[in-house]
Amino acid sequence: MFNLVNKLFGSSSISRLKSYAKTVEIINKLEPTIKSLSDSELQQKTNIFREKINKGSSLDEILPEAFAVVREASVRTIKLRHYDVQLIGGIILYKGMIAEMKTGEGKTLVATLSAYLNSLNNKPVHIITVNDYLAERDSKWMGGIYNFLGLSVGCITSSCPHDQRSEQYKCNIV
Repeated sequence: MFNLVNKLFGSSSISRLKSYAKTVEIINKLEPTIKSLSDSELQQKTNIFREKINKGSSLDEILPEAFAVVREASVRTIKLRHYDVQLIGGIILYKGMIAEMKTGEGKTLVATLSAYLNSLNNKPVHIITVNDYLAERDSKWMGGIYNFLGLSVGCITSSCPHDQRSEQYKCNIV
């Protein structure tokens, strides 16, 4: 895989992917510990992460544990577990880059990782999709993960009344 990436994108992409693979290893090592937490303990992680950020920790520092928490919350709420390649996709999105994925590869699930992490700064995170159907579907479907972890979820579609939009924008994830 790395040879193909090197030919297509150069050696800097290889080193980035290796770095992301190391982060995925850390996330995977955390999985047994996170899995052993009760629902309440898992839900408390959001407040713990916010406290760490308030005390000076960066999002980069808490990324592995936050991603492990989202992965476990996803298993418990919507019965989907992020694959390693989806964790890499989450890292790529968090880093502000674009991750191209085909239909059915889990783009919606990938977005939960970076959306959760970025919401820990107490600033709303906006996820944009191509149509109202997907916006409504995904806000309800993935909303189970976010709600479980103590985040509010809003949805704005073309049919959303203007007077309700400001309330939706106040949510953690829109």
